[in-house]
Amino acid sequence: MIRTPFPTPPAEGQAIAVAPGVLWMRLPLPMALDHVNVYALDDGDGWTIVDTGFDTKHARDIWTALRAGPLQGRRIKRVIGSHHHPDHVGLLGWFMETDNADLMMSRTAWLTARMLTLDEQTEASPQQVAFWRKAGMPAEMLATRATARPFNFADVVHPLPIGFTRLSEGDVVHFGQRSWRVAMGHGHAPCHATFWSQDDDLVIGGDQLLSSISPNLGVYPTEPAADPVAEFLESCTRLLDLARDDQLVLSGHKLPFTGLPFRLRQMIENHRNGLTRLRGVLAEGPRTAVGCFDILFKRHIGDGEFGLALVEAVAHINHLHRAGLITAVGETDGATLWGA
Repeated sequence: MIRTPFPTPPAEGQAIAVAPGVLWMRLPLPMALDHVNVYALDDGDGWTIVDTGFDTKHARDIWTALRAGPLQGRRIKRVIGSHHHPDHVGLLGWFMETDNADLMMSRTAWLTARMLTLDEQTEASPQQVAFWRKAGMPAEMLATRATARPFNFADVVHPLPIGFTRLSEGDVVHFGQRSWRVAMGHGHAPCHATFWSQDDDLVIGGDQLLSSISPNLGVYPTEPAADPVAEFLESCTRLLDLARDDQLVLSGHKLPFTGLPFRLRQMIENHRNGLTRLRGVLAEGPRTAVGCFDILFKRHIGDGEFGLALVEAVAHINHLHRAGLITAVGETDGATLWGA
């Protein structure tokens, strides 16, 4: 079963010691999932920071308070990006500049983060608009998003300087006075690094290993035929070989937890059940990807969640399509209709 030994998160600018030499901290996010967890590991003469939050004035002010308080004014020696998403890499470059910190990431995560930070857009590309239309985005919302300035990594991610140390599957790396085995997860983000302590019961799971929510599995216009659901299910199955009930998982959101084998099986089962529900409904009549929201999420999806819901619905459609269980059967107003 899942247990959360630390039921109350740290207050803004404060830290909770979750293991010897390991501090848990939080940064706010301006979205429905309103926080990201970050961790500092004591290296004796400095700190290793895992993930950073967005690059905003508020986040920098919080880090300034953390440096003066829980981090005792000591240098940030190393920063680690678990994966390329902006809430995790936003201030990596800032720490590299202020502290001359070394950066560790997977090659795919570094290349993706750097590319997206440099690729600033003033309006949605034709490929994005076509992707949204095919998924079934409502016409009024599509018209608005087609002309609005889209979210840009550069808005919340500090420029990434050249130079990093690559993390690869099976590596053993050393920080926080521990040795860690690197295991890559996929589905939520390509080459998402997780870290498994070889000296005690800690696991740094990022967004690959969350206690009470499933990481978003999204398909984007950059790779519209991708199957992140298959990648995530494969990753969960593979990581079961490393998981133990007593491990404390330091996750990217929500609370640190134990009971990882149960949680991995639960996430696998949740997605399989969603796929079964989706296939059953599409056997009764065709729907667009957006038309499948009620089946997959079983709750109302508001405007703030719509984008993430759309890309996850497309991901589940793609998985069933690749398996030969559904096919495109027509379209309506430019949106693809899927049926069994």
